[in-house]
Amino acid sequence: MRAHLDCPESDPFETEKGSMADYIKKISVHDAVGTVLAHDITRIVPGQVKGVGFKKGHIILERDIPELLKLGKRHLYVLDLPPDRLHEDDAALRIAKAICGEFLRWTAPKEGKSSMISSVDGLLKIDVGALLAANRMDDIIVATLKTNTACKEGQIVGGTRIIPLTIYTHQIETLERMALQTGPIIRVRPFRRLKVGGVVTGSEIKDGLIKDEFENSISPKLEAYGCQLMKKIVVSDDPDAIAAAIQELRDLGCDLILTTGGLSVDPDDVTRQGVGRAGAEKIFYGSPVLPGAMFLYARLGKTPIMGLPACVYFHPTTLFDLLLPRLLADDPITPNDIAAMGHGGLCMQCETCRFPVCPFGK
Repeated sequence: MRAHLDCPESDPFETEKGSMADYIKKISVHDAVGTVLAHDITRIVPGQVKGVGFKKGHIILERDIPELLKLGKRHLYVLDLPPDRLHEDDAALRIAKAICGEFLRWTAPKEGKSSMISSVDGLLKIDVGALLAANRMDDIIVATLKTNTACKEGQIVGGTRIIPLTIYTHQIETLERMALQTGPIIRVRPFRRLKVGGVVTGSEIKDGLIKDEFENSISPKLEAYGCQLMKKIVVSDDPDAIAAAIQELRDLGCDLILTTGGLSVDPDDVTRQGVGRAGAEKIFYGSPVLPGAMFLYARLGKTPIMGLPACVYFHPTTLFDLLLPRLLADDPITPNDIAAMGHGGLCMQCETCRFPVCPFGK
């Protein structure tokens, strides 16, 4: 039995590279009993259903003919591929295998498309240049989520297929060679579950004049990634006290230290001085991201320090939400990275925050 594919009444093969007429034979659906479907046939009920009506590999039976006619399939085409061409399903699998790195799996093709799925909680990394090169190849498409998206285990992060039903084998081989040179186009960096220390600065908090909101605003974001708050130290606006607290948390074994408050332009905001006196190296201070302009990032040896401006206590989403996943994935953050974040770095201040399903940080 030869496999066959469905096709509308007009001849769709004129625009395809090569002559599909060389390996396609048109037959009436009434004569198709006993042949094998070469690809999925889509069933659409407007506003209700879009899915597979008949799956690839299905052997056409007499009772299938009325249903095929309802789907507009009065003719089918027998497909007998030459050695130098690939079916869409085989092509999709080879593309997925070529472009995926560690911690990714891909699905069996459905209607010619294979989806790439993260096998861990982690940070999605896309080689944007290589992705562009792949999508400029004839008849091949790869769609992904934005690079630096925090993804969950089991989340679809990309999809691929070819545009026509078949493709020359050498076109897929070209993509495979490119991927060997560039490395995977799609990767996932697993999240680490870090031990975190907090330094809350502010004499008004130390003296009990206002309530400390660290547990309400910061802790839930750490817990969402499986991180543990080891210890929180509240200090006054004193650089030496801030430095001592940072060193204490580092000696306690904290993998990440967060400071809050004291990062504005006010003369009495001395958190930066305290971070410096602790012996930390400043990586950057200030960012083209709103909210989050006064963000500080430093390192004390191998221990990262994130200085969180006061906006983290007011806005549901800030630069902290963009950088925390990268830090947990051990993804290096450079001043150039921060400068580039100005494009997409303006929060729209929606009445109901839907982050990360929004353009902020993308």
